[in-house]
Amino acid sequence: MYIPSFTLTRLPLICFGQGRVAEIINQVAVYGKRVLIITGAQSFRATVHWENVQRQLQNRKMFWEVVMVTDEPSPDLVDNTVQQYHSQQIDVVLGIGGGSVLDAAKAIAGLLPHGNSVMDHLEGVGKGLPYHGPATPFIAVPTTAGTGSEASKNAVLSRRGENGFKKSFRHEALVPQVAIVDPTLLATCPSHLIAANGMDAFTQLLESYVSNQANPVTDALAMSGITAFRDGFFPVWENQDSEAIQMGRTQLAYAALLSGITLAQAGLGSVHGLASPLGAFFPYPHGLVCGTLVAEATAINIRALQQRTPDHLALIKYATVGNLLANDGKPRSQEEALTLLVEILREWTHRLNLPTLSHYGLSSHLIGKVVANCRGGSMKTNPILLRDEELEELLQRRL
Repeated sequence: MYIPSFTLTRLPLICFGQGRVAEIINQVAVYGKRVLIITGAQSFRATVHWENVQRQLQNRKMFWEVVMVTDEPSPDLVDNTVQQYHSQQIDVVLGIGGGSVLDAAKAIAGLLPHGNSVMDHLEGVGKGLPYHGPATPFIAVPTTAGTGSEASKNAVLSRRGENGFKKSFRHEALVPQVAIVDPTLLATCPSHLIAANGMDAFTQLLESYVSNQANPVTDALAMSGITAFRDGFFPVWENQDSEAIQMGRTQLAYAALLSGITLAQAGLGSVHGLASPLGAFFPYPHGLVCGTLVAEATAINIRALQQRTPDHLALIKYATVGNLLANDGKPRSQEEALTLLVEILREWTHRLNLPTLSHYGLSSHLIGKVVANCRGGSMKTNPILLRDEELEELLQRRL
């Protein structure tokens, strides 16, 4: 077996499994008594877990402040929070929520010791100043199964509008010290969020698997995550019987966690490359962008690979995923498996009733603007360099 040279970046201490939410305050207490908690507006705060967290903090005579994130995080939210708490000697940041909450908390933790603006470091739109750390210790507790932010070094921040952007603040020092992943926290997710977040996780696993920076370790993790997603996603989304849901939530949380690990190590692809300008220019939820694009992006990647590099390893990988998702043990040629993969992904798009791009404002005359702004880091790790006309076709198919 040929094993190429590769590099793995730092990961958090990962505490995974049902009931691990009870360990939050024990982990927080390792770092001190002054805690800044970043949460979403509703889901976690409406549960008994939030009451337990506050009671345990009080019992240990710890000081805490709470900041709520109600939308995708912006540089202004991060900067305002940093300015407010920079001088308060915060010992640890605790982020409890979905990807937006964790990204906001990650960026805030990174800047609290320094007090400067995130625009100093934001890729592509900031001042381009290097970030060296240190960051305030950060503990991540995801309540959705989507972004995998609990395992990555980048915080994605957005400013929406005609001149908007969606860019990353990225550094090894931003990796959480601890990730507590408890599948029971997914119980508060409605089906539409399960669909959006789940398709984000799946897309991250698929894109990192076929990435031109993939390695044997990320391949193994991605395939394990895709298998778990295959088995767990639809039972949770369909709200099946309690036993299937309990198992499915665990599989889905595991898949999302691995997607965060693999994207951090191997990068992503054309779906996430396009998701950046789409999310900046239009109010399109990130997970829905991934879900609505992944089938056609896969189809166009496969076609481009077959036409220009027919012996590319990514074609073998795509075929492997096609057979894995089919899960029927039938022998297939590579061409048959590739065709089946696209068919399955298109069926998922229809089954989940994922909205088209026009639903949130994209029109034909704006496609060129999206393509002109999509050549960021994610597009660079796509298995093949897609031409502008191929990307325009991809968007047109989902218009």
